[in-house]
Amino acid sequence: MAGISPYRPIGLFTLTRAILTFVLITQIVPVVDALGSTDTITSGGDNSRAGYQTNHNMDPAVVGSDQFGILWKRSLPGNYRGATEQVFAQPLVYTPGDTQYVYLATTMNNLYKIDAKQGTIVERRNLAVPFLEADLDGCSDINPLIGSTATGVIDPDTNTWYFTIKTYVDQNDVVKGRLNGRYFIYAVDVDTLADKPNYPIPLEGLIARNNDRRMFISGNQHQRPALLQVGNYIYAGFASHCVMYNYTGYIIGWEKSTGNIVEAFTTEAGPEPNTVRGGGIWMSGGGLTSDDAGSMWFSTGNGYASQLHGTPVPGRQPPSALEEAAVHMKINDDGTLKVIDFFMPWEKEQLDGADKDLGTTPLELLPSAFSCPGSKRLGVVTGKSGKTYFLDMDNLGGYSMGAGGGSDAVPQVFQNENSVYSGAGVYPLEGGYVYINIVQHPTRAFKFSCDSGGNAVFTPVALSKENSAFILGGGHGTTTSKSGEPGTGLLWLTDVQGFGLRVYKAVPEGGVLVGVKFLNIAGVTKFTRPVFGNGIVYIATTTGFLYAAGSPVNPPLICSSPYDFGRVVIGNSSAPKNISCQANTTTTITGVGLSSSANFILSEVPSLPFALSAGRNFTFQAVFKPSGPGQLSNDVLLNTTNGAAGFSTQTAVSLVGVGDSLDPLLAVQPNTVTFTGVITGQTKGGVTEPFIILNRGDSVLNISGYDFSVVREGGPLTTPNNTSKGPNVGPFTFEGLPTSVPANGQVTVNVNFDPSTSGKFAVYLTIRSNGGNAVVDIVGTSGTYPKALLEFQSADGESWIPYRNDTAFTFGDVVEQQTVFRKLRLTNAGGPDASPLSITVSKIPIGTGSIIGAENTVDLAEGTSILPGQYAEATLYCSVPRSQVNIDSYNGAAVWTMNTGDPTFGKQAIQFYCQAVAEQVGPLRSDGTALYRYVGCAKENNPGRQLQTQLWGRNNNTNGMCQDACYAAGWTFAGTEYEKENQTCGGNGVFHDGSYISLFANANKFTNTSGSSASTSTTSSVPTGSPVVNPGNSLFKSLGCWTEPSGARALPNLVLARDDLTVSSCLAACSNFIYIGVEYSRECWCGDGLDSGSKQAAPADCNMPCSGNSSELCGGSLRLNLYVSVSATSGGSVTSTTASPSTTQASPTAVQTTGNYVLLGCYSEASNQRALTGKAIFDDLMTVELCRDGCSGYNFFGVEYGRECYCGGAINNGSVLAPSQSDCNFPCPGNNSELCGAGNRLDMYKLKTVSRVKARTSIGNVTPAGANITTIGTSDAVRANTSNALDSVSVGSWQYIGCFTDQIPRGLSQEFESTYQMTAQECQSFCLNRNFPLSGVEFGRECFCGTALQGNSTLAPDSDCNMPCSGNASDTCGGSFRMNVWQYEGWSPTKIVDSVGSYKLQGCWTDDRGARALSGFVFTDSASMTPGLCVFTCKKRGFIYAGVEYGRECYCGASLAGSSTERLKEECNMLCSGNREEFCGAGDRLLVYKDEKQA
Repeated sequence: MAGISPYRPIGLFTLTRAILTFVLITQIVPVVDALGSTDTITSGGDNSRAGYQTNHNMDPAVVGSDQFGILWKRSLPGNYRGATEQVFAQPLVYTPGDTQYVYLATTMNNLYKIDAKQGTIVERRNLAVPFLEADLDGCSDINPLIGSTATGVIDPDTNTWYFTIKTYVDQNDVVKGRLNGRYFIYAVDVDTLADKPNYPIPLEGLIARNNDRRMFISGNQHQRPALLQVGNYIYAGFASHCVMYNYTGYIIGWEKSTGNIVEAFTTEAGPEPNTVRGGGIWMSGGGLTSDDAGSMWFSTGNGYASQLHGTPVPGRQPPSALEEAAVHMKINDDGTLKVIDFFMPWEKEQLDGADKDLGTTPLELLPSAFSCPGSKRLGVVTGKSGKTYFLDMDNLGGYSMGAGGGSDAVPQVFQNENSVYSGAGVYPLEGGYVYINIVQHPTRAFKFSCDSGGNAVFTPVALSKENSAFILGGGHGTTTSKSGEPGTGLLWLTDVQGFGLRVYKAVPEGGVLVGVKFLNIAGVTKFTRPVFGNGIVYIATTTGFLYAAGSPVNPPLICSSPYDFGRVVIGNSSAPKNISCQANTTTTITGVGLSSSANFILSEVPSLPFALSAGRNFTFQAVFKPSGPGQLSNDVLLNTTNGAAGFSTQTAVSLVGVGDSLDPLLAVQPNTVTFTGVITGQTKGGVTEPFIILNRGDSVLNISGYDFSVVREGGPLTTPNNTSKGPNVGPFTFEGLPTSVPANGQVTVNVNFDPSTSGKFAVYLTIRSNGGNAVVDIVGTSGTYPKALLEFQSADGESWIPYRNDTAFTFGDVVEQQTVFRKLRLTNAGGPDASPLSITVSKIPIGTGSIIGAENTVDLAEGTSILPGQYAEATLYCSVPRSQVNIDSYNGAAVWTMNTGDPTFGKQAIQFYCQAVAEQVGPLRSDGTALYRYVGCAKENNPGRQLQTQLWGRNNNTNGMCQDACYAAGWTFAGTEYEKENQTCGGNGVFHDGSYISLFANANKFTNTSGSSASTSTTSSVPTGSPVVNPGNSLFKSLGCWTEPSGARALPNLVLARDDLTVSSCLAACSNFIYIGVEYSRECWCGDGLDSGSKQAAPADCNMPCSGNSSELCGGSLRLNLYVSVSATSGGSVTSTTASPSTTQASPTAVQTTGNYVLLGCYSEASNQRALTGKAIFDDLMTVELCRDGCSGYNFFGVEYGRECYCGGAINNGSVLAPSQSDCNFPCPGNNSELCGAGNRLDMYKLKTVSRVKARTSIGNVTPAGANITTIGTSDAVRANTSNALDSVSVGSWQYIGCFTDQIPRGLSQEFESTYQMTAQECQSFCLNRNFPLSGVEFGRECFCGTALQGNSTLAPDSDCNMPCSGNASDTCGGSFRMNVWQYEGWSPTKIVDSVGSYKLQGCWTDDRGARALSGFVFTDSASMTPGLCVFTCKKRGFIYAGVEYGRECYCGASLAGSSTERLKEECNMLCSGNREEFCGAGDRLLVYKDEKQA
């Protein structure tokens, strides 16, 4: 863009054609003839990326009127493989001649040129086949197509549109695969969309200029940042997909006319191996930034070179690995780039571990209005950590260069509540504001100022009433003003949930961002930015539409708005001004009035109605009478009826003035300073936030004193400690408290928060002055790091399985044409003082083509924040399609990549497996599978019949009927053909061009050695065969499937772990060992002895295909396909240090009687619930006897699925004797000679003295046992636990106590939940489950809990609580800062149980995951844990010590580890999962009990 300088003073941050002469400017902007005055030809309107635009005729009065709305939505007709168009590259608006057009590039690699006013498609073109998301191994960030995803740029000098696309090397749409992906640079003519000479340009194989060991591989790379044009050069930034593959960052630069590549810069230019990845440039689609004077800025993501390792480094000595960095580069005359400055957060390596990219937002260059003596040019960037960094763009700050080291040397850092992906909104008028759009939270506004030392200060002064979406996707902030006029600023935000477009007044009022216009727009693209033309805003979507919003009509009156009354003393009146409007058409004025009654008075209004012909004037007068200080405005609204169509019925005239106070007048901004997300001891010297003391009067403000209280506003007072920095109260230090403030001036006060312990803190500051008094509330929360606990619902749906990175989560067996749902749960287990747990990476498996997928892309999405002790869930499914009968079971798989703010969690590739089971028909083998196995789909008459003997041709034929008959007749093969024979591979021309037969073969007589179906023609995508056990070779033979022992390894040596593993390669690698095992698809283990804890498992447990040969099995999750040396066993014995497996074992049998229980037989599970619902125990050493002892006191118990035990007082409806008693065939893992049920089958036992009864369908009022006791007997432990499990039963009831006011700090502040399914009942349940007696619903979807209402919350009229509940519109859920409050009668506070039988409390002790305090036995019960249950279990196993932890965990041991130390009992404060009125330890904290009888 030769000759255009996007970086310029206020009001000219847009590319403009004509000089707006009525705007105050300090420089003249060169004019480009081809560029329209209201065009947008680059992201954000100019290269600063600040997004402030003055040239689009956006009048707040029009935008806020009823006539501003959706003008049109244009359907984009592209279709590729059934997908709809998606627009991730934001539109551009350009006027190449007399008509303005919108230009779109889509993920289908389609181009559209659309009339900007009418919405008609003028030109369209397809460039290439799009790249498929299916080739990205489960990365579904952009799904299903990835073509053009970065905002391009239009060069008005040459009428050329530049952009990039991703496609394949093969344009015949056949050859796919990630590494066949290719990136191209395109340049097209804006009139015809035809290619410009020398284009397109391929990028594959470029070698980085600054590191010849780094090569650009298109399949791995992804181009999301908006393109940057600086003069004759254009630049594009790259990262990768989903933080996968080698996500090294690149910047590619080229000369615009020739297309010659002038720069290939990599952010990883150091000596590290080229496999070290990092420094990706993606910025949520925000653009590379420039001042058009030779500088470029950008931000980067995480990486693993980490060259600095805590050593402070100045910004002018940048490292060669630019990871988690803000970067300043010089653009050389030849287009090459040189790094000259950088900033990197001091906690860089911690951010890497949690995937908390700094570079989630663009590094924006703020307008020149944001300038102080200490920082002439300022910028802003915010990352996943939620920290907003205000940077000196000429001195970025280096790494860890803060005072004393270990902190950031930048003008200001502010910690927001959650991650941020949206670039900041910026408004330079009226003092200057910056807006940060926070995931799941309100948008925050910062007011700019310079302090007395000349340093820039950004003070948080306001929040929006609306939260942003609960998933990432909010758009980059954009602001407009009407031709640069103060008082006309608007903030525009897009979002992916709720209102797709929200517009606010740019200047907050009373600490609130005031909404002007909210529009419902479906399918808004994540991170999109509103794009403007002439009075129209354009919004891109992922649903195949482009939306245009504006006013469809012209104004009937032309008024010289705004009218400025200047400065007037408060209470005085200005001289009247004549307001004159000229008729634009024949019209009649029917009404004249002010939008509000404050500050302005109208007079001399002619009698109404008043008829005007075109060109005639209407005149009246207005007077300014300010009631308060500062800039004030109002609108005169003129209602009309018009003689012609196409004109609005209302015209607004803006009135502005400034109220003056002759006396000093004290004000503060904001009146509450809040510190959130602070990790205790993390930041050296603490964190600092400002507030402003303002004097809005014309005389000096003298401050007579400051009062401090830690209790409430107004006292009792606390004497502060005087320090060199200022007064100190608790963890708060006040720096820069003034004694006076000059007339119409302000002073910035910094509050430093540096707590030494975790907790909630507050101090209330009262300022006393000759201009009145004011109060500032300072509140802060400091906590420990959050801890992530990830769990998956068990296959039976009754328990939760903790995540291990070496074990896949499994759905178990799922029958064809059935869908099974399971939940994935993430809990913040960091204890009550922990910080919220954020999900920093979440690549959800959806639309991947697997039979496993997530239900939506919302639950557990990136940006989710979880408070301590709470959890969030997502639902996954395994849906098995219809398949041919008698095929082997096969596995479905999916991967969910996730990382969190827990620094110990790390990035995890969470594996999910599901075994798909086909219908088995005809004669069955002893294992329940069909004797006749499906061979394939064979073509008939080829040249003759495949099977010569036809038994019949029946309309009611089935495969099973045919196979039964063939088996009875002694035939090896059976086949079905034609539709009437009910086969699936085809018929007489039904699916194919001929006749086909479904062929089956008796497995005892025929082995299909082809490894595939009998015919290469098949219509089913379901595998016709499945992997089998490799029998071994001449040296080793198979022993079947074996378990990994608990806490140990069956074989000690891991020899191979590779993605091309086969059984043969493992046998060869371990040829010198006696035992060999393959596991988890890719692992090869060896040893000369087998651990005694390893037991033979069901063959179906080894169900994972080998990574290098999908036709053979390589174990499973904690299961090995085991092989033994033939020579070692030829003598009949094996020499081993541990127990040796036997290839023959006696068949297990059902135990007929055990203790006082007798076997009833093999029972099915109940119809819609468990057969037994009193209690559940899961143990990898399960035996019938162990289950019996655990169910002592119950009438019935049952063992199921080998390791599961269930207890109950009755057998629930639907549970009956199984048709075949041989269905219960799983050996007990703790005693292989006993049977322990099977899948959905229980070996059922009953107490000898009890007759069989059915469970009642309803229960009466039950008082939860243990609710009011601190000591319980051992014999009562299990029974107490059972009644506590009846969560729906309550001893009390909720009583409504009224509508109450709310403010910051909250009236109820101990727990919080926000959901779009909110009801009063949902909130009550949420609070009661956490044992809080007060619940309050607010703002339709928010729930607050506590034990008492705070003093700042007072009773309000019920009419103030007027918002419908988001989960039930017929109920009321509070209002704006109003909450409906209920109280639970019968509440008892949670207690610590002092003793359980002979086990006495020993206190609260620390625990370490690496070295447990109690290491004898452990189990988890997410629904029923109490100290009683834990003590009972440990006592049964003979342990002296029992300990409960994390609400649901029980640990047993013979002694307490010496590394464990005693802590305050108050630290063991997590509620028991089985009884909310009892404590069960906390995160890494054990409540320990000891058997005094055995001591």
